[in-house]
Amino acid sequence: MRKSLAWLGRHELASLVSLGTLAGGLWSFIAVAEEVTEGDTRALDRTLLLALRNPHDLSTPIGPPWLAEVGRDLTALGGVALLSLISVAVITHLLLAKQARAAGFVAASVSGALLLSLALKHVFSRPRPDLVPYLSYVMSSSFPSGHSMLSAAVYLTLGGLLARFQSSLLLKAHVLAWASVLTFLVGVSRVFVGVHWPSDVLAGWAAGAAWAALCWLCARALQRRGQLDAER
Repeated sequence: MRKSLAWLGRHELASLVSLGTLAGGLWSFIAVAEEVTEGDTRALDRTLLLALRNPHDLSTPIGPPWLAEVGRDLTALGGVALLSLISVAVITHLLLAKQARAAGFVAASVSGALLLSLALKHVFSRPRPDLVPYLSYVMSSSFPSGHSMLSAAVYLTLGGLLARFQSSLLLKAHVLAWASVLTFLVGVSRVFVGVHWPSDVLAGWAAGAAWAALCWLCARALQRRGQLDAER
């Protein structure tokens, strides 16, 4: 007990939350992957996907006509093109601010998330849904959702980086809340446009959150050793 209390005392709340997120994300991804591999998610996946389409015309999503355009707009927030532009903007900003090591860390974090997403898709090679017409063009396999995973990894990592420059806990929470909201909307939109099963999105969220938490922990460790630009 004494050793446990001493360990807790040496670590900040943010580090403990990051460790919990990392462990929870890994556990959730493994659990979903096992269920998907065994085919246990098939019925629920079909039910949720069809619930978002007009039962009389599966090519039409539920809701008013403009909602389909909103879905396409939201799904673009998790696309490689837009996330790359955002990442490049952040990296160049850090370089201009003479924080080269922080810029390199962001570049490595984003590149690592992309490579991990592609590797997981290759390993599982799950076919895309074939129940409804797609409202968005796709090229890769289905599991896990790359948009969901990359949006979680990028938005949560960048949100965590931005939150470290805020002195107020309210502002920190505000930044991380918006990063979480964007991640959630991107994942839901992937099911809405018909290109992913819900279990793909859930696994993408889990993997992306775990990757972001790992990046947070690495950043804190490097900063303590003086190998990353000091916090302002």
